[in-house]
Amino acid sequence: MEAISVKKLSVAYEENLIIDDMNLSIPKGKISIIIGANGCGKSTLLKSIARIIKPKTGEIFINGKNIKTQKEKQIATQIAFLPQGPVCPSGMTVKELVAYGRFPHQKMIGGLNVHDKEMIDWAIEETGLKDFSHREIENLSGGQRQRAWIAMTLAQETDIIMLDEPTTYLDMSYQLEVLQVLEKLNKDKNITIVMVLHELNNACRFASNIIGLKKGEIICNGVPMETITKENLKEIYGIDVKLQLSDNKNYPICVDYELLRG
Repeated sequence: MEAISVKKLSVAYEENLIIDDMNLSIPKGKISIIIGANGCGKSTLLKSIARIIKPKTGEIFINGKNIKTQKEKQIATQIAFLPQGPVCPSGMTVKELVAYGRFPHQKMIGGLNVHDKEMIDWAIEETGLKDFSHREIENLSGGQRQRAWIAMTLAQETDIIMLDEPTTYLDMSYQLEVLQVLEKLNKDKNITIVMVLHELNNACRFASNIIGLKKGEIICNGVPMETITKENLKEIYGIDVKLQLSDNKNYPICVDYELLRG
């Protein structure tokens, strides 16, 4: 079953065409990771699905419904989007940040209801931040800070979460910390995860499905064992790679690479 379907999608910034006539199916209940060189359209694709950017042409469906027929608040109850490098006001606590995730469900009048508060506490618990709920965001480690943002998207109570480079600027241990939280949410709650990653080996390790882009076109789409090949990585990145299987034989690992010239 599809969580997200893109049909004949074209997206441009003024006269600069970023995505050209794309057709894409993203499976429900899986972790799909988008890879590709800078400027290939990864972030643009996520922003188009989240209806932050208006496409030039084409259709986007979430859970089988065209986003053109839905209001922003309706979409926000189905899909949560965490952009690159989010920032929050100084002095805000984890619990205050996570509470913003309940905005799509709130009515014009009245504050947080019992269910809102339950969802906030649940999101904090799920991301391992219960002991930090009253700590200010700026006083958290990098991994804790990113988990707080993930908790906010989780509190939004959607069955799809999209994240644009959630591990950027994090060291290896914090990257692993964040990705394991997302993996747990996917496995335990069947939440569909769609994210952009630059770290290829993390993408191979955590993805059920990898989507490789180049200049707004899909080069590969499928399980890591089938999509991460020397030929595809040459096409996507212009590199010559040496690949081997992980110790458990479940996914490929890039152990060395060289830039191709000419």
